[in-house]
Amino acid sequence: MRLGILGSGSGSNMQAILDGVADGSLKAEIALVLSDNPQGYILERAQKAGIPTAVIDCRGFKSKFPEESQQETAAALKAAGVNLVCLAGFMRLVKAPLLEAFPDRILNIHPALLPAFPGLQAWRQAIEAGVTETGCTVHYVDGGMDTGPVILQETVPVLPGDDPDTLHARILEAEHRTYPEAIRMALARLGR
Repeated sequence: MRLGILGSGSGSNMQAILDGVADGSLKAEIALVLSDNPQGYILERAQKAGIPTAVIDCRGFKSKFPEESQQETAAALKAAGVNLVCLAGFMRLVKAPLLEAFPDRILNIHPALLPAFPGLQAWRQAIEAGVTETGCTVHYVDGGMDTGPVILQETVPVLPGDDPDTLHARILEAEHRTYPEAIRMALARLGR
């Protein structure tokens, strides 16, 4: 199975997936890593691992993912023979062109127990809400923001004295365990 990874930042979840591939616990290969951020460390991580990379041209938009850009992204993923697309800290909303190219084959990881705290800075939302636990969710991507069917979740306690940074760091550790496992589950569903 060939994975395509889309990310905007440091690529720590991409690294967790790559580690699973390297140790044999994830029977797949990363075929292509794309980023909408030319300075995203995810690109450097992938290049160091010998994985092909490219920058997504979002036509100067800071947060919008233009239809033409999604069509080009889908074409690049198809050309690389990608079977499953994994969003790893990708900060743009995926819509029809990409969803239609990979129906039920796009995953996302979110730093909360969805449906709680969708959107940005979910760890900060959890602190502000005063909850005692939060976590991470891997879900299939649909046309909404963090609304697709859940594949796997892991709970993370909110500890007394936690601030957004300490909580986020612990959620990230859970993400690194959960995402490779959820990918295994998604690949099994695809019959591979």
